[in-house]
Amino acid sequence: MPKIQPHLWFENQAEEAAAFYVSIFKDSRILRRIDLPDPELSRVEFELAGQPIVALNAHSHPPYNEAFSLLVETADQEETDRYWDALVADGGKEQPCGWLTDKFGIYWQITPTILLEIIADPDRGKAGRAMQAMFRMKKIIIADLERAYRG
Repeated sequence: MPKIQPHLWFENQAEEAAAFYVSIFKDSRILRRIDLPDPELSRVEFELAGQPIVALNAHSHPPYNEAFSLLVETADQEETDRYWDALVADGGKEQPCGWLTDKFGIYWQITPTILLEIIADPDRGKAGRAMQAMFRMKKIIIADLERAYRG
């Protein structure tokens, strides 16, 4: 089986970013740093909650955008708040619908499991009300979603 890993390109913040992410997620660790033949290039391999990720320092890089994001599925409002607050700290930006960019410009979706469940409800009226409530939010507020869902 091939290994599939997200690969994040940084100008020179790969180690800082890896350390930041590892500090937020349980069961995370930096695996190794590799200096490449070019003295300005290096690679950092790390795991976030068991998911392997590679970060590369490679001079300038194209800006990140919403076409690629890291989705964090959360169990409750406390967990949603904890990840949201940690990732927007120190210069991150809130985006609509549970999305944010962290201080490095990486896009994240902080998504409560209940949101995924209720927008898949076969009752399209209930699901639609929840979706409309989500469209008005930045950070997802579970109580507001559930209220909209119930009508």
